[in-house]
Amino acid sequence: MILALAILAGLLAGLGWAHWRGHPYQPPDLKYLWLIFAGFLPQFIAFYLPGSQPNIPEYWLNYLLPLSQAVLLIFAWLNRHQPGMMILLVGTALNFTVIAANGGFMPISPQAASHLVSQTTLEDIQPGERFGTKDILLRPQDTRFEWLADRFLPPAWSAYQVAFSLGDVFIAVGIFWLLARQGSVQKNLYLQGKTI
Repeated sequence: MILALAILAGLLAGLGWAHWRGHPYQPPDLKYLWLIFAGFLPQFIAFYLPGSQPNIPEYWLNYLLPLSQAVLLIFAWLNRHQPGMMILLVGTALNFTVIAANGGFMPISPQAASHLVSQTTLEDIQPGERFGTKDILLRPQDTRFEWLADRFLPPAWSAYQVAFSLGDVFIAVGIFWLLARQGSVQKNLYLQGKTI
């Protein structure tokens, strides 16, 4: 959710800034885009493709999410000269660190989880068991790098409740800056093109 909002806000800001400056909006010139597909493919197969989880050995699942994060880290590093990409790189590194340190899943505390599911549902999940799609329920004292876990929540009045991490915040800021800055950094290129 936070990433979708960052994409939408970044595009709107970039389009608005480009319109105000009087030149067309140019999408980011990202290299090695196939790495994004390669990074998300293991996640999609393991966690989102219907019927796939029962056919994947549990110990494989412990490695798929860190592997996916590692590929995205490589993509961010190769595009580090783009605006906002270093912020996104830091966020991805933070998520990779906490996921790799906690058995291959993003930890979430029982307190944070209690805002997302009913108490009855939560009572059926023991610490150390999977929670949701990519999380694992862990008590704070049992969590390595607990400050990097899924511990932040939207305001209580929000209709959509989801936990997110500090790394997610950095990634969202990086995505926003990457898309928003395209509305301002392309003016010189546009003017040069008109004078050639």
